[in-house]
Amino acid sequence: MCIPPSVRRLSLVLLISLSLGSIGLAQPDVHALAAKVDQRYDHMHTLEAQFTETYSGAGMSRTESGTLLLKKPGRMRWDYEQPRPKLFLADGQTAWFYVPGERQARRTPVKQLDDLRSPLRYLLGKTRLEKELEGLSFAPDQKPAVAGDVVLRGIPKGMQERVAQTLLEIAPDGLIVRIVVEELDGSLTEFRFLQAKQNVEIPDARFHFVPPPGVEVVSGTEFME
Repeated sequence: MCIPPSVRRLSLVLLISLSLGSIGLAQPDVHALAAKVDQRYDHMHTLEAQFTETYSGAGMSRTESGTLLLKKPGRMRWDYEQPRPKLFLADGQTAWFYVPGERQARRTPVKQLDDLRSPLRYLLGKTRLEKELEGLSFAPDQKPAVAGDVVLRGIPKGMQERVAQTLLEIAPDGLIVRIVVEELDGSLTEFRFLQAKQNVEIPDARFHFVPPPGVEVVSGTEFME
């Protein structure tokens, strides 16, 4: 039986429309994914994880690792263990940076902090991912480190003059397992989080820093080294 050209064209249009509709329905919603991440962290009081931090830029590169502790509201502690010990800590009000053996410790009010690690403290606060990352969207051009994860991009609130984009790799359960920060100067900093333990007991004292005797306290807004 011969099918008229007009019918064939109509059938083709309908097929394309149905295909596009199926693609649209299958495509995840960034707002729903952000809400899933928020819900995941809303149910956490504490988080402990191993981290690896990699930096490349200005003709150099370095890799560091250690243990990260987070506790509501907005407290965090980064204990760097390799290649040398150092501490970055925020108690909710004040942030500290100290390298054991040095004669100075740096501190700054958290609200004035200009540090690439600072957005992570909001995960255990009362805010929302879409409020903390402006222009939050999917990053289909970025391959996740683990198959099945999804990558989002945005810019941390208040860091537009320093950061070009931030990538968040989200696991299927809503956990953030990797953060990549690209600065305007082209440098890249990547954080990876492994062996995450949720709602473990972490004493408040772990987020309290007292400078050792003889150590001078100086002010500063940027703690990256």
